[in-house]
Amino acid sequence: MRNIHSILQSYWGHSAFRPLQEDIILSVLEGYDTLAIMPTGGGKSICFQVPALAMDGLCLVISPLIALMKDQVGNLKSKGIEALIIHSGMRFMEVKKTLDNALYGNFKFLYVSPERLESNLFAEYLPALPLNLIAVDEAHCISQWGYDFRPSYLKIAKIREKKPGVPILALTASATKLVRDDLCEKLLFTDPKIFQRSYERPNLSYSVFNVDVKVNKLLDILKKIEGSGIVYCRSRRRTQEIAGLLNLHGIQADFYHAGLSHEERNEKQEAWIRNEVRVIVCTNAFGMGIDKPNVRAVVHVDLPECLENYYQEAGRAGRDGKKSWAVLLYNEKDLDDLGGLSSQRFPGMETIRSVYQSLVNYLQLPSGSGENLSFDLDLDDFTKKFRLDINLASNAIKVLEQEEKLSYDEQLFQPSTVMFTAGREGLERFEQECPALEPYIKVLLRSYAGILDSPVIIREKNLAWFMRKGVDDIKNALRQLQMAKILEYQPQKDKPQVRFRQNRVSAENLTINMVEYQKRKKAFEDRAARMIGYTKESTVCRSRYIAVYFNDQGASDCGVCDNCIQKKKTGIRKPDFLNISSRIFKTLELGAIPVKDLLQNLDQLNAEQTMKIIDHLIAERKLELDDSGKIRKCD
Repeated sequence: MRNIHSILQSYWGHSAFRPLQEDIILSVLEGYDTLAIMPTGGGKSICFQVPALAMDGLCLVISPLIALMKDQVGNLKSKGIEALIIHSGMRFMEVKKTLDNALYGNFKFLYVSPERLESNLFAEYLPALPLNLIAVDEAHCISQWGYDFRPSYLKIAKIREKKPGVPILALTASATKLVRDDLCEKLLFTDPKIFQRSYERPNLSYSVFNVDVKVNKLLDILKKIEGSGIVYCRSRRRTQEIAGLLNLHGIQADFYHAGLSHEERNEKQEAWIRNEVRVIVCTNAFGMGIDKPNVRAVVHVDLPECLENYYQEAGRAGRDGKKSWAVLLYNEKDLDDLGGLSSQRFPGMETIRSVYQSLVNYLQLPSGSGENLSFDLDLDDFTKKFRLDINLASNAIKVLEQEEKLSYDEQLFQPSTVMFTAGREGLERFEQECPALEPYIKVLLRSYAGILDSPVIIREKNLAWFMRKGVDDIKNALRQLQMAKILEYQPQKDKPQVRFRQNRVSAENLTINMVEYQKRKKAFEDRAARMIGYTKESTVCRSRYIAVYFNDQGASDCGVCDNCIQKKKTGIRKPDFLNISSRIFKTLELGAIPVKDLLQNLDQLNAEQTMKIIDHLIAERKLELDDSGKIRKCD
């Protein structure tokens, strides 16, 4: 077994592990089932990559995030570590070739999306795969009490039947006690080792503001806090509107959402990472897998649905350890909307059946067919043609996904791939029979190493330039070679994909498990209530509120959130502060008056507290005191 410190130094260039990383790695190496709960940016991937490299064999990594898997595989390959990936966008022959490489090649990591675990092909290969570790990323997805339940995760436990001696490392950034316990039970953990990093972020100041005009407050925040920022919105349209307004006020901003093409998303993301754009205004499609350390401010202009989402998104600020701010803006309507969101998020059975019927009609899917077939799905076009509310349709599709009727990937980007299926002899014979296609075969073999062994990413534009042909000529030649069973060609996909996991049934025969459905609805309502509670909380330290929600009972007051600062500056509870300051402002609405008269008008209030608050408001430039001793509101 190789030394874990030398592995860390050789491949990552680090001389020491971050907190808890070494403990988790040693637990895995000792063969324990292990649960690691570490915040976003806490270095979870090293916790399975280092022990996997220390042992003989192959590490199976299960993750629902295709883009993140591709990033990790790319990063490993850049370090000279051999890694493979299997996901829902791949064809049978590609998957088979990848599994052959995992079985017979010198590979250390096999990344797999959870729905692939259920395929017969994977089940055939599993007993022979030389697994040394099973790493389950985003492990909260296994619990229906969590915020991102995925039923395909429940199948992970079945791997243990074929690989009983292989330890499992489950990783997540956030899990309540209920989710943690459910997770350990569903993964059949026995005597697990559980490691949880503190949820405290001493350099991150949380604040919440109840405002009528959010854009004005946002501008005020971004003018006061210098440096890179993220602004989270709920809708795509809103990202564009706010980015435009920020630019009008001299703050360089761009927008980002899942409706953009892969190239557009990449360009915008890279420009922001390189600090060419100061602020990225985005939906929650942005941020996963991005580790930009110098984000100074994360502002939410719309309420997140739960504290799990908020903690992860706000936690993208200040990863370099320097002072940073996480600000949440809301109004009373936001609270009402979130409180009533469950009825939209969990539509009735009639609505679900109606959306299902519209979907299969839109895709022209015949009854009794569709299993394992994938289709491009333009959600905007679909909902417009069938006169559906886009949010209701999205939520119904999410229900169908959780009920394992289909899967939906809004951000799938699959570059073009080619893999030869014919051997050397077959290729030579074909070249003699079809000389017109021989140059295309030669160029592919010369340009892409390993194309005979596994799928490789190609770019039709590059091939066209090299061969002095048109892009359409290249695509036509590749299709002809595929029809001749010489190779597998999969053109680029850059549209949302829906894949049917079962054959189409008539809408009236569509069923879901209503008991479990109602449980998930109740869990959603509970999470929303805690998010509302956090937003309205005016006395408890915000950092400690979050920590206690995630069962981190040892957290102390941060001293830097709005509630802690309020308490520190005045020694007055926030409700009392808000009440007294409101009375002061109301009294001064008619103009400046002497401080003595102001105190007389407020004689029913505590005089000492009132004076402290007046002093505080003067220091904050909310009030001003002139030379004559009169006090007035600042403009």
